[in-house]
Parts: sequence; structure tokens; C-alpha cells
Amino acid sequence: MNGILLVSTVLNFQTIRFAEGNDSTYPLIFPSYTATAWYHKRLPADLQSKSLKQVLQESENWAINEYAPALMKADRMTAQEKQSVAEKFSNYSGLSKTFVEQSNFRVDLSAFNKELLRDQRRTTGRLDSRFTGIDRSAATDRPETDPSMNAIRPPYTATFNDYVRGDLGFKTDLEYYILGGGITAPWSYNLAQGYANTAANLHSAMQKNPFMKIFVASGYYDMATPYFAAEYTIASMNLDPTLRRNISVSYYEAGHMMYIEKNSLKKLKDDSAAFIQNSLRK
Repeated sequence: MNGILLVSTVLNFQTIRFAEGNDSTYPLIFPSYTATAWYHKRLPADLQSKSLKQVLQESENWAINEYAPALMKADRMTAQEKQSVAEKFSNYSGLSKTFVEQSNFRVDLSAFNKELLRDQRRTTGRLDSRFTGIDRSAATDRPETDPSMNAIRPPYTATFNDYVRGDLGFKTDLEYYILGGGITAPWSYNLAQGYANTAANLHSAMQKNPFMKIFVASGYYDMATPYFAAEYTIASMNLDPTLRRNISVSYYEAGHMMYIEKNSLKKLKDDSAAFIQNSLRK
């Protein structure tokens, strides 16, 4: 096989990190806010009546053509421009115009997950924003936990433990750590400062092997590695057109682990099988 499958991927961590001075994250996650608001029926009636893909196309266009330039202008925006950004941000996100303005047009993920369904005393998930949770207090500014993690992690952990002990016959008293737990040393990205970015490495590999094919699978409700951020990373790799055609993408109406939804599981299986077959061809 001459290909790489990237499922719920992040190559450039600047695209997903909310940090002071890093405004690139906000437009790149914004369409995921729209998808979440659409799923929970928080959009205005004219947008809510459209299909998810139709609404996302509008949201993506606004994020690129209006929202990102507005953030670049920052405090240089006129009062009229600020009004326009606040109104459209509110329309496409399901958040109130007042909340958007009070957030200086920069709503990070935790704030969004807490605010969208605050009036229902519910929070939305990070790994999969279709999931909702209940905090002890609806007045706090951040969710206490990720409801999607709470739903997904226990059954997968139990299933894995049953599999290795039952089917594989592996028995140990050692603790099984989940998601990196138990690792004391911090991850090293070989950086003095800045954000980890492996897109350059992938670009180099594709230049050296022009027959390499890449498959990118993204969930619309994945807030951990947003699909639009992955799109941007690929678009900014400055690939030669003959190499760019080796990249294929597929989208799923599910979250970070899209395979927990039956239709998305089948689609991922079919898409992956087709990609593998195509990668085997010379």
C-alpha cells in the first residue's frame, strides 16, 4: 500500500489552540459551531430549515471572507463593521449577539460548549458536539466535563480490557492507562517555541514520493480536531497540483470518533476500503 489514512487529524496545532494572539483558530472552528447549533436546533428558522451541508457552506464562506478579515482588523473595525460581524456570528452560531460582543468576537470552544444550551442547563461535547451534559451549576463559564468523553470512554475501556484478557489471554495486574495517562514526561515536539506542525513533514514526504496518496476523514461534529482546520492545513501546504490530486477527503455527520455512529461507521469502512484499493494501483 502506498497511502496514509488520517482520521480526525490535526497536523498544525496552531489551528486548534486557543491562545492570546492566535486568532487563526476562531474562523477555523467556526463552521463546527454552526454544525453544532444546527444539530441542536439553535439557528434562526431560515438557516435551520436548510440542510447541514447548505448551512455549512454559508458558514465557511462567512468565516473566510468576513470573519477572518474582521479579526485581522481587530480594534480598527468601524462600529458598523462590528455590528455586522456580531449579527452574522450570532446567526451562524446560535449564540446571542450580546454574548458575542462581550467576548470581543472571540468565543473559545469551552465558552461555546457552555453557552449554546445554557438556557436548557446543558453543555455540548468536545469530542462529539451532538452529546449533551449537565453541570452542577449553569452559571459557570466552562463545562465541568466533556459529555461525549463521558459517554464514549467507559465502554471502549471495558471492551478493550475484556478483549485482551478474554480473546488474547493476556493477564496482568498492571494498571491500564487511557489517553496517555501514567506518562510522566511531557510530549516533546522538538520545538524551542511555537506550535507543533507536521504538515511540513508530510509535504516533504509527498515530494520525495509523488505516488503517495493521502486520505483525510473528518467529522462535522468533531470539536477537538475541526474539519475546517484540517482543510486549511492541507490548502496551506503549497503542494504542486500533481501532488494535491493525491489527497482525498471525506466528511461524516458524526464527531471525533465517527465510527460510533452506524451510518458513519459504514461510510468510513467503505471509504477506507476504496482508498486502500486505489492506493494499491500503480
